[in-house]
Amino acid sequence: MIDIKRQQDIYDKIHELYDKRTEIELGGGVERIDKQHEKGKLTARERIDILVDEGSFVELNPFIEHRSPDLGKGPGDGVVTGFAKINGRPIYLFSQDFTVFGGALGEMHAKKIANIMDLAAKNGVPIIGLNDSGGARIQEGVVSLDGYGHVFYRNSIYSGVVPQISVIMGPCAGGAVYSPAITDFVIMVEKTSQMFITGPKVIETVTGEKISSEDLGGAKVHSAISGNSHFSAKNEEEALLLVRTLLSYLPGNNEEKPPAISFEENDDYRPDLPDIVPFDTVRPYDMKKVIEQVVDPGSFLEVQKDFAKNIIVGFGRIRGEVVGLVCNQPKILAGGLDIDSSDKTARFIRFCDSFNIPIITFEDVTGFFPGVKQEHGGIIRHGAKILYAYSEATVPKITVITRKAYGGAYVALNSKAIGADLVFAWPNAEIAVMGPEGAANIIFAKEINNSPNPEETRAQKIKEYRDKFANPYVAAKMGMVDDVIDPRETRIKLVQALDMLRNKKEDRPKKKHGNIPL
Repeated sequence: MIDIKRQQDIYDKIHELYDKRTEIELGGGVERIDKQHEKGKLTARERIDILVDEGSFVELNPFIEHRSPDLGKGPGDGVVTGFAKINGRPIYLFSQDFTVFGGALGEMHAKKIANIMDLAAKNGVPIIGLNDSGGARIQEGVVSLDGYGHVFYRNSIYSGVVPQISVIMGPCAGGAVYSPAITDFVIMVEKTSQMFITGPKVIETVTGEKISSEDLGGAKVHSAISGNSHFSAKNEEEALLLVRTLLSYLPGNNEEKPPAISFEENDDYRPDLPDIVPFDTVRPYDMKKVIEQVVDPGSFLEVQKDFAKNIIVGFGRIRGEVVGLVCNQPKILAGGLDIDSSDKTARFIRFCDSFNIPIITFEDVTGFFPGVKQEHGGIIRHGAKILYAYSEATVPKITVITRKAYGGAYVALNSKAIGADLVFAWPNAEIAVMGPEGAANIIFAKEINNSPNPEETRAQKIKEYRDKFANPYVAAKMGMVDDVIDPRETRIKLVQALDMLRNKKEDRPKKKHGNIPL
């Protein structure tokens, strides 16, 4: 016989379970959820619903609670954690709940995050953090700081193992900013997200400077000035959909190759390419138009587009295969390299190398940018990061010189000497220690100054230098350029090169790690 009382007890326990889950899912309660919505922000769970494939989210540790006697109830301890799928591929995530203790991080809050990070690393799956937090939970004292330490440690040791993406969806202050800073990509939401070490009130007290939270650490500031943010979105939904797009270019971990998609177009000939790049070396042009001609239509995803605009970095596809692109932008500073562009370039190269993404470099560079500010700011150290990153990288590395390649910048931007697998040059390329104009003024200074017609002599010597040194055939004779190609066949050559390098394997001397000039 069925024991009716025992059966009822079981159902009572099940109902109790669902009641507890309902309470947890409400977070800080209806009133605080309404306040979150009034600020134009979604709740932690609403964000997850937009981010992941429908019905795929599985929550972990929902019943964890803080151990502080000075705090009231805090469902889930202010963070939702678990695993799900995005575009059918697994991910682990955490989403901080601002309706519970302002999303502040405490001991158990950190434990939940650390737990999913460990699981992600063990399973070779990307980690996504949706950050909306007031920082360390003051009421818990030093254990909250210890909690941050556990998160930072995992950010660091799992760097280069699985992709890590941070989405800033509210305040991110004090120690809270360092976790996103260690991750691979930071996405910010305009007007509702901020990052700073010390807030406006502290700054005003200490230094007397008055500034708003948005002007101090808003999305536009970090996208264009500091370079701390890689992407900026107009609203939360756009930011979350951007995560989905970004992940479509990335492998799950450092032992996988990035996901390829089918591509049917057969004609890789690009007749318009010669018309984009002016033969005159001092005339600017938009390198993005070259990129659009070379990658699959609509596949280019630019990274840090508003920061250090003299260099362009981002992901694209060539015949469905993911590539990383590093390209000078002649429209800005004549494509010269400065401190910020050096940092931007080196970090992107190292990410691509960490996750098996071939690197294609489109080069049109006058050199490293001159000036007292640059020299005193450490352009030597920052520029060396590019040399280090390219030299260290073992993924397929291909360079296309579209026009100028001068001096140390030529060497730094993936030359054969620092490990390029293939270097192509267009027939109008100038590869030299410096531009013909400057070189002629130095080498032939006496002849020009002593000439009855200095300008005519200068023009003659510039042509002489260009013909003798500043052309791709000199470098090709020395094996520094693998081939001088018809610009219209650039995509064809890249398709062939990528196919040839598909199974490339290259080892470096065994060591703990190198010492990049940070």
